[in-house]
Amino acid sequence: MTTTTAGTEASDAARTVFLLAHTGRPAAIRSAELVVQGLLRSGIGVRVLAAEAADLPLPPSVELVAEASPDVLDGCELLVVLGGDGTLLRGAEFARASGVPMLGVNLGRVGFLAEAERDDLDKVVDRVVTRAYEVEERMTLDVIVHNNGTVVHTDWALNEAAVQKVSPERMLEVVLEIDGRPVTGFGCDGIVCATPTGSTAYAFSAGGPVVWPEVEALLMVPISAHALFAKPLVTSPDSVLAVEVQPHTPHGVLWCDGRRTVELPAGARVEVRRGAVPVRLARLHHASFTDRLVAKFALPVAGWRGAPN
Repeated sequence: MTTTTAGTEASDAARTVFLLAHTGRPAAIRSAELVVQGLLRSGIGVRVLAAEAADLPLPPSVELVAEASPDVLDGCELLVVLGGDGTLLRGAEFARASGVPMLGVNLGRVGFLAEAERDDLDKVVDRVVTRAYEVEERMTLDVIVHNNGTVVHTDWALNEAAVQKVSPERMLEVVLEIDGRPVTGFGCDGIVCATPTGSTAYAFSAGGPVVWPEVEALLMVPISAHALFAKPLVTSPDSVLAVEVQPHTPHGVLWCDGRRTVELPAGARVEVRRGAVPVRLARLHHASFTDRLVAKFALPVAGWRGAPN
């Protein structure tokens, strides 16, 4: 994970911020209205997807673009995303494709990818206007699916790539491999391959460890495995993880960030490695990840006295 500071110098070029919102939530619509008004008052242009514009109270000066366009973020200095985890992961797709930093405002429950909460909207606008934020790069995953020796699908993930069973009455039989060597095999509900960013998402729910974002590593976490050795594994960021679906098992399915899916026939092989393209996140706070973890999960820390003076 690398961190850079946004420039604070004045620029003669017109500034534009891309806004992405979960328009199905009234809170997101109101939040979007406040953010748009604040940015426009400060002379910063706002760009929004045309498909979302009908649900948002936008003035005529807001630029509308079609989602199908591959260059929707061209010329934008920041992507502001308003919503829950699903909306933030949708925003990550735009951020990765464009290289534009994403600033998430959480309107959902946990929102580990978000940098601000709904009550912080005024602060968010002020920090954007003054460029008072830092940008950090988060590791991603590149995912390749092989079948009969042929690459049949490629994908990526910010949080995790999960191989899961489809049939509720039968387990998925898999063999795990790390760096070209077999580790173990078992029947299970699935396997989660995750980044440190994704360690607090699906991997955490499956019993995996919480990994601090600055730790560069890959995680492999079994889901309900029927085996003695079925513990979460943490490997080098340069390792290549593989999950082989056994030929005699029912077919499975691959989910990337819970958003993109592809069927895995029996005998399929899924390879996961460090992604070539990171996702850039805008950060407003210097609070440690430890404090973020405590706040997001409301962890009990009463009685803590700290290190002696």
